Amino acid sequence: MIDAHHHLWDPSRRDYPWMAGDALDPIRRPYTVEDLRAVTKAAGVHATILVQTVSSAEETEEFLELAAAEPVVAGVVGWVDLTAPDVADRLAALDGPLAGIRHQVETEPDDDWLLRPAVLAGLGAVAAAGLTFDLLVRAPQLPAAASLAARLPELRLVLDHAAKPPIAAREWEPWASGVAALAAHENVVCKLSGLVTEADWSGWEVGHLRRYVDHVLDVFGPGRLLFGSDWPVCELAASYEVVVDAAIALTGSLSDAERLAVFEHNARAAYRLDASGDTPSRG
Repeated sequence: MIDAHHHLWDPSRRDYPWMAGDALDPIRRPYTVEDLRAVTKAAGVHATILVQTVSSAEETEEFLELAAAEPVVAGVVGWVDLTAPDVADRLAALDGPLAGIRHQVETEPDDDWLLRPAVLAGLGAVAAAGLTFDLLVRAPQLPAAASLAARLPELRLVLDHAAKPPIAAREWEPWASGVAALAAHENVVCKLSGLVTEADWSGWEVGHLRRYVDHVLDVFGPGRLLFGSDWPVCELAASYEVVVDAAIALTGSLSDAERLAVFEHNARAAYRLDASGDTPSRG
Protein backbone atom coordinates (compact mmCIF):
# COMPACT_ATOMS: atom_id res chain seq x y z
CA MET A 1 0.00 0.00 0.00
CA ILE A 2 1.19 3.52 -0.87
CA ASP A 3 -0.20 6.56 0.93
CA ALA A 4 -0.10 9.27 -1.74
CA HIS A 5 -0.86 12.20 0.56
CA HIS A 6 0.30 13.12 4.04
CA HIS A 7 2.04 15.96 5.84
CA LEU A 8 4.55 16.69 8.58
CA TRP A 9 4.83 19.97 10.48
CA ASP A 10 6.12 21.75 13.57
CA PRO A 11 4.17 24.86 14.67
CA SER A 12 6.98 25.79 17.06
CA ARG A 13 9.29 26.37 14.07
CA ARG A 14 7.04 27.67 11.32
CA ASP A 15 3.75 29.52 10.92
CA TYR A 16 0.90 27.69 9.19
CA PRO A 17 -1.73 30.28 8.20
CA TRP A 18 -4.35 27.62 7.41
CA MET A 19 -4.06 26.31 10.98
CA ALA A 20 -5.69 29.39 12.51
CA GLY A 21 -8.72 28.96 14.78
CA ASP A 22 -9.54 26.97 17.88
CA ALA A 23 -11.06 24.11 15.87
CA LEU A 24 -7.60 23.05 14.74
CA ASP A 25 -6.11 22.95 18.25
CA PRO A 26 -6.09 19.10 18.28
CA ILE A 27 -3.48 19.00 15.48
CA ARG A 28 -1.52 22.11 16.44
CA ARG A 29 1.55 20.20 17.58
CA PRO A 30 4.65 18.75 15.92
CA TYR A 31 4.11 15.67 13.76
CA THR A 32 7.41 13.95 13.11
CA VAL A 33 8.74 11.20 10.89
CA GLU A 34 8.75 8.97 13.96
CA ASP A 35 4.98 9.53 14.28
CA LEU A 36 4.63 8.73 10.59
CA ARG A 37 6.54 5.47 10.91
CA ALA A 38 4.27 4.38 13.76
CA VAL A 39 0.95 5.01 12.00
CA THR A 40 2.01 3.63 8.62
CA LYS A 41 3.47 0.46 10.11
CA ALA A 42 0.26 -0.21 12.04
CA ALA A 43 -1.80 0.26 8.86
CA GLY A 44 0.44 -1.81 6.59
CA VAL A 45 1.55 1.12 4.42
CA HIS A 46 4.84 0.54 2.57
CA ALA A 47 5.61 4.00 1.20
CA THR A 48 4.25 7.54 1.27
CA ILE A 49 4.24 10.87 -0.55
CA LEU A 50 5.02 13.85 1.71
CA VAL A 51 3.12 16.98 0.60
CA GLN A 52 3.93 20.63 1.23
CA THR A 53 1.96 22.56 3.84
CA VAL A 54 3.04 26.18 3.22
CA SER A 55 4.39 28.29 0.36
CA SER A 56 7.98 27.85 1.44
CA ALA A 57 11.03 26.81 -0.58
CA GLU A 58 12.77 26.19 2.74
CA GLU A 59 10.14 23.64 3.79
CA THR A 60 10.49 21.87 0.44
CA GLU A 61 14.26 21.61 0.85
CA GLU A 62 13.81 20.25 4.38
CA PHE A 63 11.29 17.67 3.15
CA LEU A 64 13.61 16.54 0.35
CA GLU A 65 16.45 16.09 2.82
CA LEU A 66 14.18 14.11 5.14
CA ALA A 67 12.86 11.93 2.31
CA ALA A 68 16.36 11.12 1.10
CA ALA A 69 17.16 9.67 4.53
CA GLU A 70 13.79 8.08 5.40
CA PRO A 71 12.81 4.85 3.62
CA VAL A 72 9.05 5.18 4.18
CA VAL A 73 8.89 8.57 2.38
CA ALA A 74 9.08 7.71 -1.31
CA GLY A 75 8.78 11.23 -2.65
CA VAL A 76 7.93 14.86 -1.97
CA VAL A 77 5.34 17.15 -3.49
CA GLY A 78 6.96 20.48 -2.79
CA TRP A 79 6.41 24.16 -3.50
CA VAL A 80 8.05 26.61 -5.85
CA ASP A 81 7.03 30.12 -6.88
CA LEU A 82 5.32 29.32 -10.18
CA THR A 83 5.32 32.99 -11.18
CA ALA A 84 9.10 33.38 -10.87
CA PRO A 85 10.79 33.98 -14.25
CA ASP A 86 13.52 31.48 -13.31
CA VAL A 87 11.15 28.74 -12.13
CA ALA A 88 12.84 26.12 -14.35
CA ASP A 89 16.18 26.82 -12.67
CA ARG A 90 14.58 26.68 -9.24
CA LEU A 91 13.08 23.27 -10.02
CA ALA A 92 16.41 21.98 -11.33
CA ALA A 93 18.13 23.12 -8.13
CA LEU A 94 15.86 21.05 -5.88
CA ASP A 95 17.95 18.03 -4.93
CA GLY A 96 16.28 14.83 -3.76
CA PRO A 97 13.22 12.67 -4.46
CA LEU A 98 10.99 15.44 -5.80
CA ALA A 99 7.79 13.91 -7.22
CA GLY A 100 5.69 17.00 -7.84
CA ILE A 101 4.78 20.58 -7.04
CA ARG A 102 1.74 22.04 -5.30
CA HIS A 103 0.39 25.51 -4.64
CA GLN A 104 -2.54 26.09 -2.28
CA VAL A 105 -4.80 27.42 -5.04
CA GLU A 106 -7.88 27.11 -2.80
CA THR A 107 -6.67 30.18 -0.86
CA GLU A 108 -6.25 32.38 -3.95
CA PRO A 109 -9.04 35.00 -4.22
CA ASP A 110 -8.96 34.75 -8.03
CA ASP A 111 -10.75 31.55 -9.11
CA ASP A 112 -8.87 31.76 -12.43
CA TRP A 113 -5.44 32.04 -10.80
CA LEU A 114 -4.29 28.85 -12.55
CA LEU A 115 -4.84 30.51 -15.94
CA ARG A 116 -2.73 33.61 -15.35
CA PRO A 117 0.04 33.79 -18.00
CA ALA A 118 2.87 33.71 -15.46
CA VAL A 119 1.33 30.68 -13.69
CA LEU A 120 0.79 28.83 -16.98
CA ALA A 121 4.43 29.46 -17.88
CA GLY A 122 5.51 28.11 -14.50
CA LEU A 123 3.33 25.03 -14.89
CA GLY A 124 4.85 24.47 -18.32
CA ALA A 125 8.24 24.34 -16.59
CA VAL A 126 6.84 21.80 -14.10
CA ALA A 127 5.71 19.62 -17.01
CA ALA A 128 9.07 20.00 -18.78
CA ALA A 129 10.81 18.86 -15.59
CA GLY A 130 8.77 15.64 -15.62
CA LEU A 131 6.94 16.52 -12.40
CA THR A 132 3.27 16.35 -11.44
CA PHE A 133 1.21 19.28 -10.25
CA ASP A 134 -1.13 18.63 -7.33
CA LEU A 135 -4.38 20.57 -7.66
CA LEU A 136 -5.61 21.84 -4.30
CA VAL A 137 -8.88 23.43 -5.39
CA ARG A 138 -12.52 23.71 -4.44
CA ALA A 139 -15.59 23.68 -6.68
CA PRO A 140 -15.35 27.35 -7.82
CA GLN A 141 -11.85 26.72 -9.17
CA LEU A 142 -12.66 23.50 -11.04
CA PRO A 143 -13.49 25.22 -14.37
CA ALA A 144 -10.04 26.84 -14.39
CA ALA A 145 -8.47 23.48 -13.52
CA ALA A 146 -10.26 21.85 -16.46
CA SER A 147 -9.09 24.63 -18.77
CA LEU A 148 -5.54 24.13 -17.49
CA ALA A 149 -5.74 20.40 -18.21
CA ALA A 150 -6.79 21.18 -21.78
CA ARG A 151 -4.12 23.84 -22.34
CA LEU A 152 -1.25 21.74 -20.94
CA PRO A 153 -2.04 18.11 -21.83
CA GLU A 154 1.61 17.22 -21.19
CA LEU A 155 1.25 18.19 -17.51
CA ARG A 156 0.24 15.37 -15.15
CA LEU A 157 -2.36 16.76 -12.73
CA VAL A 158 -3.34 15.16 -9.42
CA LEU A 159 -6.60 16.40 -7.90
CA ASP A 160 -6.19 16.51 -4.13
CA HIS A 161 -9.07 15.46 -1.86
CA ALA A 162 -11.47 15.08 -4.81
CA ALA A 163 -11.79 18.90 -4.83
CA LYS A 164 -13.19 18.87 -1.28
CA PRO A 165 -16.83 17.87 -1.82
CA PRO A 166 -19.41 19.53 0.49
CA ILE A 167 -20.15 16.35 2.43
CA ALA A 168 -21.10 17.91 5.76
CA ALA A 169 -23.67 20.14 4.04
CA ARG A 170 -24.97 17.19 1.97
CA GLU A 171 -24.63 19.36 -1.14
CA TRP A 172 -23.84 18.15 -4.67
CA GLU A 173 -23.55 20.87 -7.29
CA PRO A 174 -21.50 22.57 -8.66
CA TRP A 175 -18.92 20.16 -7.24
CA ALA A 176 -20.19 17.06 -9.07
CA SER A 177 -20.34 18.66 -12.52
CA GLY A 178 -16.99 20.38 -12.04
CA VAL A 179 -15.26 17.14 -11.09
CA ALA A 180 -16.81 15.33 -14.04
CA ALA A 181 -15.61 18.03 -16.45
CA LEU A 182 -12.10 17.84 -15.05
CA ALA A 183 -12.10 14.03 -15.21
CA ALA A 184 -12.78 14.23 -18.96
CA HIS A 185 -9.10 15.09 -19.38
CA GLU A 186 -6.91 12.01 -19.40
CA ASN A 187 -3.92 13.83 -17.88
CA VAL A 188 -5.79 14.18 -14.57
CA VAL A 189 -5.96 11.66 -11.72
CA CYS A 190 -7.76 12.04 -8.40
CA LYS A 191 -6.83 11.33 -4.79
CA LEU A 192 -9.27 9.47 -2.57
CA SER A 193 -8.13 11.59 0.36
CA GLY A 194 -9.23 14.26 2.79
CA LEU A 195 -12.90 13.27 2.77
CA VAL A 196 -13.42 12.62 6.48
CA THR A 197 -12.61 16.25 7.28
CA GLU A 198 -15.10 17.45 4.65
CA ALA A 199 -17.77 15.50 6.56
CA ASP A 200 -19.07 16.19 10.07
CA TRP A 201 -15.94 15.65 12.16
CA SER A 202 -17.76 14.23 15.17
CA GLY A 203 -20.64 12.41 13.49
CA TRP A 204 -19.52 11.13 10.09
CA GLU A 205 -20.11 7.58 8.92
CA VAL A 206 -18.75 5.72 5.90
CA GLY A 207 -22.20 5.96 4.32
CA HIS A 208 -21.98 9.77 4.34
CA LEU A 209 -18.94 9.58 2.03
CA ARG A 210 -20.22 6.92 -0.34
CA ARG A 211 -22.16 9.06 -2.82
CA TYR A 212 -19.13 11.32 -3.35
CA VAL A 213 -16.68 8.43 -3.66
CA ASP A 214 -18.98 6.61 -6.08
CA HIS A 215 -19.03 9.75 -8.23
CA VAL A 216 -15.25 10.06 -8.50
CA LEU A 217 -15.02 6.32 -9.16
CA ASP A 218 -17.55 6.76 -11.94
CA VAL A 219 -15.93 9.75 -13.66
CA PHE A 220 -12.26 8.87 -13.14
CA GLY A 221 -12.51 5.09 -12.97
CA PRO A 222 -10.33 2.93 -10.69
CA GLY A 223 -7.42 3.40 -13.08
CA ARG A 224 -7.14 7.11 -12.22
CA LEU A 225 -7.88 7.10 -8.50
CA LEU A 226 -5.25 6.83 -5.76
CA PHE A 227 -5.44 6.54 -2.00
CA GLY A 228 -4.13 9.19 0.37
CA SER A 229 -4.66 9.54 4.10
CA ASP A 230 -4.28 13.33 4.50
CA TRP A 231 -2.72 12.53 7.87
CA PRO A 232 -2.39 14.26 10.29
CA VAL A 233 -5.19 16.62 9.15
CA CYS A 234 -7.48 13.58 9.18
CA GLU A 235 -7.02 13.30 12.96
CA LEU A 236 -9.56 16.10 13.33
CA ALA A 237 -12.16 13.47 12.37
CA ALA A 238 -10.50 10.04 12.41
CA SER A 239 -7.31 8.15 13.13
CA TYR A 240 -4.98 6.99 10.37
CA GLU A 241 -6.19 3.39 10.62
CA VAL A 242 -9.86 4.43 10.51
CA VAL A 243 -9.19 6.45 7.33
CA VAL A 244 -7.52 3.42 5.71
CA ASP A 245 -10.40 1.17 6.76
CA ALA A 246 -12.95 3.63 5.37
CA ALA A 247 -11.16 3.78 2.01
CA ILE A 248 -11.09 -0.01 1.85
CA ALA A 249 -14.81 -0.19 2.65
CA LEU A 250 -15.67 2.46 0.06
CA THR A 251 -13.83 0.56 -2.68
CA GLY A 252 -15.37 -2.77 -1.73
CA SER A 253 -17.16 -3.10 -5.08
CA LEU A 254 -13.88 -3.10 -7.01
CA SER A 255 -12.04 -6.19 -8.19
CA ASP A 256 -8.77 -7.15 -6.52
CA ALA A 257 -6.83 -5.76 -9.49
CA GLU A 258 -8.73 -2.47 -9.39
CA ARG A 259 -8.17 -2.14 -5.66
CA LEU A 260 -4.46 -2.82 -6.13
CA ALA A 261 -4.40 0.02 -8.64
CA VAL A 262 -6.10 2.46 -6.24
CA PHE A 263 -3.96 1.57 -3.24
CA GLU A 264 -0.60 1.14 -4.98
CA HIS A 265 -0.11 1.11 -8.75
CA ASN A 266 -1.78 4.42 -9.59
CA ALA A 267 0.43 6.27 -7.10
CA ARG A 268 3.49 4.70 -8.68
CA ALA A 269 2.37 5.84 -12.11
CA ALA A 270 1.30 9.36 -11.07
CA TYR A 271 4.52 10.11 -9.22
CA ARG A 272 6.79 7.91 -11.36
CA LEU A 273 7.95 5.74 -8.51
CA ASP A 274 10.13 2.75 -9.29
CA ALA A 275 8.91 -0.84 -8.96
CA SER A 276 9.51 -0.88 -5.20
CA GLY A 277 7.58 2.39 -4.78
CA ASP A 278 10.66 4.08 -3.41
CA THR A 279 12.17 6.57 -5.88
CA PRO A 280 10.47 9.12 -8.14
CA SER A 281 12.12 9.86 -11.48
CA ARG A 282 11.89 13.08 -13.48
CA GLY A 283 11.82 13.49 -17.24
